[in-house]
Amino acid sequence: MRIFRHVTPLNFVVQFLVLFRLFSHGECGAVQLTADNFDTIIANTELVLINFYADWCRFSNMLAPIFDEAADKVTSEFPSSRVILGKVDCDKDTSIGTRFHISKYPTLKAVRNGQLFKKEYRGQRSAEAFANFVREQLVDPMKEFTQLSEVQHNQMDDKKRHVIGYFETRDSPEYANFAKLAAVLKDDCNFHVGFGEVTRAMHPPGQPIVAFRPAKARSNDMDESFTGDLKSYDEFSIWTTDKCVPLVREITFENAEELTEEGLPFLILFYNPDDNNSIKKYNEIINRELLDEKQNINFLTADGVTFAHPLQHLGKSKKDLPLIAIDSFRHMYLFPKFEDINIPGKLKQFLADLHSGKLHREFHYGPDPATDPPLQLEHHAGNGNSKDDDPSKKPTQPPESTFKKLAPSKNRYTLLDKDEL
Repeated sequence: MRIFRHVTPLNFVVQFLVLFRLFSHGECGAVQLTADNFDTIIANTELVLINFYADWCRFSNMLAPIFDEAADKVTSEFPSSRVILGKVDCDKDTSIGTRFHISKYPTLKAVRNGQLFKKEYRGQRSAEAFANFVREQLVDPMKEFTQLSEVQHNQMDDKKRHVIGYFETRDSPEYANFAKLAAVLKDDCNFHVGFGEVTRAMHPPGQPIVAFRPAKARSNDMDESFTGDLKSYDEFSIWTTDKCVPLVREITFENAEELTEEGLPFLILFYNPDDNNSIKKYNEIINRELLDEKQNINFLTADGVTFAHPLQHLGKSKKDLPLIAIDSFRHMYLFPKFEDINIPGKLKQFLADLHSGKLHREFHYGPDPATDPPLQLEHHAGNGNSKDDDPSKKPTQPPESTFKKLAPSKNRYTLLDKDEL
């Protein structure tokens, strides 16, 4: 997500003067970000860690001196062009709070090279922890190779996605864009770069090449080269982001909070770690039939051994893998049979039944009257028979969501209605 307005030569002088006024008076603590200077600072700073606060919030007031101390530490260690710790008074600058969807105070978000981090900062709230976070973010994410053998398939982690750059020199706009994007996507891809003589056999004279290598690529698989304009950051960013952040993602305990924070229901393939075929088939179906659902659903794969607990909620175990389920953050719904994904439109209808409320309704009250036979979804609290079939039976309950428990904790925060938890 790009969140700053484009910087043009016409307003560069004005922006320079704003930055000069901010940093020429030797003021201590975090920089106050306002509607007047926000876009300028974001556009001209490599990393900005932002504290969104409100003066009436007790937790905001507790954090303020700690965050100021951290800002002083960072200022003494790094130039302001690289990193700034800033703060936004969301009562005075409501437009910025709205822009960042702030729903609790204090909220800490980071922006790198004009792009918002996918997840909030939720580490330890101490001056040293903030400083360490900044140091980690500013570590060069690229691995430089000095021999082509270092980027051969058998020399690289086949569980990771890789972006490989072959450049003549470091002093080029193409490499500048490569380096900037490597910092943005370092958590999603491994970036490798080579220069000069070592790369000459891999690109035409004066024309750098960037290639993508997917996870689990075989030795005879060809890397996919970027065919656009490397001098266009936006064009290169769109291509690389699409490769590094695939439509179908693997959920782990490390990224579960980030994924739940996106707020979209999960469509999850639970697979056996020894089974790659089901993952391949699942990817093929989603890319062929469900591309128009990517704004509504998070498509995920999950190691069924690691995530055995959600399977237990569904009344399933490792022997039942592979299987597909929806976690709506209220309930979990099981797709009838994995093999049914081969039936055109079957998985798409499963999602349509979620959106229409049919899955939830039929779990509670059984099949809708005068409709086609419903999906026979299994769960731990009943067989989904209609309440009209047996009036003595209470409505059934689908399994509760287990992944919502991995969502960000609301403790430690003040919500916008000023009720403290």
